Amino acid sequence: MDLKRVVVTGVGTINPLGHSVKEYWDNLEKGVSGANMITLFDASKFKTQFACEVKNFDPQEYIDRKEARKLDRYAQFALVAADEAYNDAKLGEADLDLDKSGVIWASGIGGINTLLNEIRDFVNGDGTPRFSPFFIPKMISDIAAGHISMKYNFRGPNFGTVSACASSTNALIDAFNYIRLGKAKLFITGGSEAAINEAGMGGFSSMHAISSRNDEFATASRPFDINRDGFVMGEGGAALILEELDHALARGVKIYAELVGGGMSADAHHLTAPHPEGKGAINVMTYALEDANLKPEDVDYINVHGTATPLGDIAETIAIKSIFGEHAYKLNISSTKSMMGHLLGAAGAVESLAAIMTIERGVIPPTINLKNLDENIDPKLNLTPNTAQKRVVNVALSNTFGFGGHNASVIFKRYQG
Repeated sequence: MDLKRVVVTGVGTINPLGHSVKEYWDNLEKGVSGANMITLFDASKFKTQFACEVKNFDPQEYIDRKEARKLDRYAQFALVAADEAYNDAKLGEADLDLDKSGVIWASGIGGINTLLNEIRDFVNGDGTPRFSPFFIPKMISDIAAGHISMKYNFRGPNFGTVSACASSTNALIDAFNYIRLGKAKLFITGGSEAAINEAGMGGFSSMHAISSRNDEFATASRPFDINRDGFVMGEGGAALILEELDHALARGVKIYAELVGGGMSADAHHLTAPHPEGKGAINVMTYALEDANLKPEDVDYINVHGTATPLGDIAETIAIKSIFGEHAYKLNISSTKSMMGHLLGAAGAVESLAAIMTIERGVIPPTINLKNLDENIDPKLNLTPNTAQKRVVNVALSNTFGFGGHNASVIFKRYQG
């Protein structure tokens, strides 16, 4: 069938590097670390006492006070990012078919702050069940999509996606497919996460998944470095406006890039570890390239999953070399998690935004803190170490891999009429 073309017409974010796309991108280019000691709770007894928090966030600057109280922090981030993207795409000025405008929003964990606080209040009480009537609506991971749809009166497809760290990439792919199949004209899509609390940090720490370099927090996220010891927890979110091309052209709005392909696969190997030969990663990038009708040599940049875990970084580079062959050495590769940490279910959206901006700005954000390359990683790969590099980017690929073996990749291309 004749598939519709899908373009990006609006972007928004709030994350450890900024409260807007401009602030985020400026700090990515500069190689700024978003890590610092945790302020959201007393972490003094925890093995890991630092994270990449969203700094100076007051939800009442963006959301009515009464409404903000009904929202978990992850949903507050969702509304902030969505609003910037909505305004960026000039949707408030458009005569939209609201029945064909939808929201697909991701969160890997959802309202874990609400869950923790409600259970803690119950346990510390006298046993009388005094739960907030907003407990369940604040906690569930699909509610952010509901809030966004209600704010803008979007009556098209509306749901949340959950696939661990691949969640928001899956959200983008779902929105992409609905539009190109002609089932919708426009989506607000992306993801948000807010899991920097006692339960989130304690749980990931007990798995030995996160770094514990408390004395070196600013340089603790070290993708591909021999001294890496896990990822740094991040929080925040990002939103993209995906729109059917003819719909966007009729509105006369700016087009950032075209979303041309998406792939999904499973490792079918282990709860938390990647397939050692990168089979799931090989499949997902292959599927994305096939979906986009592109050759490996068409790709200029890969925003890798690159979490700084001992096994994950090696498996991903093996997969890249397997697919791209000699062209792997001509690519720019970088892990923006080295700066903003790992936003879990929101990672795909925030990192897709970074990939889009490389096309827009012609600059590759660096992999910071890469001082001593792991001997198991090919030194001929251009991992964009420590300093941003200028480059014309026509095609950018973004990878996300999640616990459970969930893999998702998306490909953005410079828009050409």
